[in-house]
Amino acid sequence: MEPTFERLAVATLLGLLVGLEREHAASGMAGMRTFPLVTLLGSLAVLLAGHFGESWIVAAGLLGIIGVIVVGHMRRPQPDASGGTTTDVAMLVMYAVGALVMVGPMAVAIVVGASVAVLLQFKIELHAVAKRLGDKDLRAIMQFVLIACIVLPLLPNENYGPASLGIHAPAALNVLNPYWIWVMVVLIVGLSLGGYIVYKFFGEDAGILLGGVLGGAISSTATTVSYARDARGDPMRARTALIVIMIASTVMYVRVLVAVAVVSPAFLGALAPPVLLLMLLTFVPALALWFRVRRHSAPMPEQTNPTQLRSAIVFAMLYAVVLLALAVAKQYWNGRGLYTVAFLSGLTEMDAITLSTARMVSTESLASCAAWRMLVVAAMANLVSKAGIAGLLGGWGLLGRIVLLFTIPLVGGLALLAFWC
Repeated sequence: MEPTFERLAVATLLGLLVGLEREHAASGMAGMRTFPLVTLLGSLAVLLAGHFGESWIVAAGLLGIIGVIVVGHMRRPQPDASGGTTTDVAMLVMYAVGALVMVGPMAVAIVVGASVAVLLQFKIELHAVAKRLGDKDLRAIMQFVLIACIVLPLLPNENYGPASLGIHAPAALNVLNPYWIWVMVVLIVGLSLGGYIVYKFFGEDAGILLGGVLGGAISSTATTVSYARDARGDPMRARTALIVIMIASTVMYVRVLVAVAVVSPAFLGALAPPVLLLMLLTFVPALALWFRVRRHSAPMPEQTNPTQLRSAIVFAMLYAVVLLALAVAKQYWNGRGLYTVAFLSGLTEMDAITLSTARMVSTESLASCAAWRMLVVAAMANLVSKAGIAGLLGGWGLLGRIVLLFTIPLVGGLALLAFWC
């Protein structure tokens, strides 16, 4: 088959796909016959424009579709609420898809056409999502848009350091790039926002297992604080808090792997085996306990919005401090201070040390062997920190149990540092 016929066939099939959905939805404006004709009109308009050298033919075809839509609405005695303006807009988009099939990458046209069909089909589900999200949730999404789409493009993509302040220092310390620092903020805030949105749909009815997973996706440290505070003086709540904290700490390793996969994919091969082993050593005890109390309901405590600009700025400052501290340790202490920086950073949270270490590996300023060891040290420090928080807020009973369970991954981490090549 000639390439032109192949492209026309694709345009027809995409039109049929969207038309089938509209026919099934009982849209009175267009269906299985109209939409293939619309995509074919777009394709033929491009062919004619190329043959005669008159690009206005494509625009004329689009105006023709608009005219058909207007006349169709005028001829109907009553408005058809089943399709609304969605069908009209879908016709315009599919005309453009038919044109794109002839001139653009075939894959792009197929993805766009299929996406139109999916968006039309999931009308009820999408409306339900919009109704379920409250004002706070929409504000969280818009704050993420502010962080990712407005603040990020305005930042300079240049390296700064002590020398930028007039301080005599080696060029190796010029590791603070505002653009890339904020890219890391967008990545971490995006991961937390994803967990927060899922929590808004399932969090109120979440059981112990899902509560731990969602808590770890948003913030394992914040989850530890919330559950430990609620568990004080209540043995049953203390057992629930113990399992949730363990599961949330397991999800922390998943966040580490996802962040590294985005920032430094080449580093993932060296990091994944030790991190997956630590994850297994943390998850198995929690799973064993969960089987004993899995029927117990455990609604999640209220989670805070992870996209607040103040929190993003605080994380950016923390990430910058860790990145600069790692550069100083590597420059002046021959790398011996790297593990100290990793330990101290891990006491607060894992995101900053994970991203800074992955960034150094991606720029070839740190070897993968040292990098994964640093992250293991940071993860062990984070477990120690969570145990302290649990004991401080949840009491001695919770502290004793969580220390006992955290000993398993801590011993595993020490074994990795001693014997893993």
